[in-house]
Amino acid sequence: MVTRRKSRQIQVGQVKVGADAPITVQSMTKTDTRDVQATVDQIWALEAAGCDIVRVAVPVREAAEHLGEIRRQIRIPLIADIHFNYKLALIALAEGVDGLRLNPGNIGARWCVEEVVKVASERRIPIRIGVNAGSLEKDLLKKFGGPTATGMVESALRHIGILEDLGYREIKVSLKSSDPLMMIEAYRMLADKADYPFHLGVTEAGTPTMGTIKSAVGIGTLLAEGIGDTIRVSLSADPVEEVRVGVEILKSLGLRKQGMTFVACPSCGRADVDLVALAKEVEARMMPYNDKNIHVAVMGCEVNGPGEARAAEIGVAGGKGIGLIFKKGEVIRKVVESQIVEALMEEVEKLVAEKEAEKAEPQDD
Repeated sequence: MVTRRKSRQIQVGQVKVGADAPITVQSMTKTDTRDVQATVDQIWALEAAGCDIVRVAVPVREAAEHLGEIRRQIRIPLIADIHFNYKLALIALAEGVDGLRLNPGNIGARWCVEEVVKVASERRIPIRIGVNAGSLEKDLLKKFGGPTATGMVESALRHIGILEDLGYREIKVSLKSSDPLMMIEAYRMLADKADYPFHLGVTEAGTPTMGTIKSAVGIGTLLAEGIGDTIRVSLSADPVEEVRVGVEILKSLGLRKQGMTFVACPSCGRADVDLVALAKEVEARMMPYNDKNIHVAVMGCEVNGPGEARAAEIGVAGGKGIGLIFKKGEVIRKVVESQIVEALMEEVEKLVAEKEAEKAEPQDD
């Protein structure tokens, strides 16, 4: 069991973040925010994948002016990502966003932050102090000889101090670096110095292969220590993939229960079926059921196969050119290898229908 770090709780739209609230998954659109329809479409796809909060880039005034139109067409909370120009934050607030991300390294002088906080406090809109190792303030880079965990923490505390001086505590903090070790160290250090909720992420993590590994190491390490209240996986890929990875990180630590659990053995010389191809095909076919609470296992031989398949709600254990289909621990079908995927999916569809029917049944008082 993971014991969560005690943190304050804030509210982003209808979503609670921090304290004992469930750890949320955030992503960021990769559309031009001025293209309202493309942005809205991507946000709906992200929500379907399990995204709880979404952030959009606001690089220019026209993008900021479209935020209200976007907000009215989506269901999950909308965060405006602001760099360089504090006036864009003021427009975003007027458009009705649910939160702001401000970068201390480039947002400008203290008075710029003060102007934003005045308006945010009227609406009680939370602000994320988003420290990034790649854009630390120049004086901190000079002081520490480059980006360091200590410099990131000092940057965060500096801007926390500004907001606290203004009596504003609707704060979330991130300390992101492309180096997982640096971000881990920074979050650990700040955890002892502030009680605000943390947004975790390894920034510029890379392509899905490298980025998933770095994110799992950085985010997963901290979550296992009880540090973190919302997460964002940064990948050079469709943001839906970011959400899928984020959800799987939470599920692997038992921090998110809902959604599909998919288990597949790595294959080896004992496998009597083409397990790798089989697992890939089943995983692809299972994507529409990603939000369903089902446990599916694809196993390749007689060593761990039957045991894992029995532990799943639906599973297959491979044999010589055949597959044994299990449902809730019992063998229900024996099929030839070429029919395994279709047989497995038929049983998945039946199981999902059964679960939906059970949910629809009226409950006794």
